[in-house]
Amino acid sequence: MKTKDESSGMDRRKFLGSAAIAAAGFSLLPNSVLGGLGHRAPSDRLNIAVVGIGGMGNRNLKAVVATENIVALCDVDWAYSKHVFDANPKAKAFKDWRRMFDEMAKDIDAVIVATADHTHAIVAATAMTLGMHVFVQKPLTHTVYESRLLTNLADKYKLATQMGNQGSSNDGVRQSSTWLWNGEIGEVTKVEAFTDRPIWPQGLNRPEKVEKIPSTMDWENFVGPAPMRPYNSIYTPWNFRGWWDFGTGALGDMACHILHPVFVGLKLEYPTKAQGSSTLLLTDSCPTAQKVRLTFPKMKVNV
Repeated sequence: MKTKDESSGMDRRKFLGSAAIAAAGFSLLPNSVLGGLGHRAPSDRLNIAVVGIGGMGNRNLKAVVATENIVALCDVDWAYSKHVFDANPKAKAFKDWRRMFDEMAKDIDAVIVATADHTHAIVAATAMTLGMHVFVQKPLTHTVYESRLLTNLADKYKLATQMGNQGSSNDGVRQSSTWLWNGEIGEVTKVEAFTDRPIWPQGLNRPEKVEKIPSTMDWENFVGPAPMRPYNSIYTPWNFRGWWDFGTGALGDMACHILHPVFVGLKLEYPTKAQGSSTLLLTDSCPTAQKVRLTFPKMKVNV
């Protein structure tokens, strides 16, 4: 697999990074225009690795598999992800993303990260320091510090980066934002947002039962940077969102969807006040219900 242009010696990954803005503009044109001969040359395809493929990672993979090269797939739960591995037999399979990078870093241009929330940052940060572009599923990170870290790394390494927030590009978001920008619904002084989450187990104490780790599960790698705890099937898949060590609860899961058009349409920045309340707050698990009130400075949106 060639990663350098034989005539110029230009590193392909470096070229892709420096051309990211231009490529974004050209992506609006059909491949027949870009390719010149009515098709896209194999050398124009990105070599993509996906970490966390059982859920949203598979959906992200399907969005690019027809146009890019899927060279590596990684997941800690090979039972949950078996159908994805089976559907992509040409991609090399891994349980440990660190081993994947050790073996294939030179062959990977970009990485899709769709693991549990608490490992988004460590996978994405490592990929960026290796010069890989990244697409990270929402919520971007587990902590504010991690978000700032990824922002700084993207700027330092001049890479193409994106947070997966499906729905943010829908017509409804653009239309509602236009209404707000044009002042068509008048001055907005209050926004109320709701969600039916959690729809996973939440508001629980840590389970006392210790279950046997399945042979298809790399439990140590799932726990990752979080404090180690005994395996229990209540934690994963999907249910990780309800546990503080692994997820961010309903707020982290849904606010980026529901409040995205609010932030875009009202051009909000940082709040000046924040107040929260919830049902019983436990050490390990997120509460069954919560309410957050944010106060923002007055903004001029029709500019």
